Amino acid sequence: MSHRSVEAVIGKLVTDEGFRRRFLADASTELDSLRRRGWELTPVELQALQALDLEAIQAFAELIDRRLVKVDFATE
Repeated sequence: MSHRSVEAVIGKLVTDEGFRRRFLADASTELDSLRRRGWELTPVELQALQALDLEAIQAFAELIDRRLVKVDFATE
């Protein structure tokens, strides 16, 4: 069932600005937070997610229709 979690993390990365911002700042902490909340991710999947090309994630996220994006109003 963890592959479903991988798909959800990738989807969240491109549609949730706050999650993406936190992931780009510290992927390990953000993934640990998801696991503590019950997301099933194997060690191999965690390693692969942490190795994602961050520029590619950002570029893809910018192509997503804004109506599908969860806006981040945080001011940090």
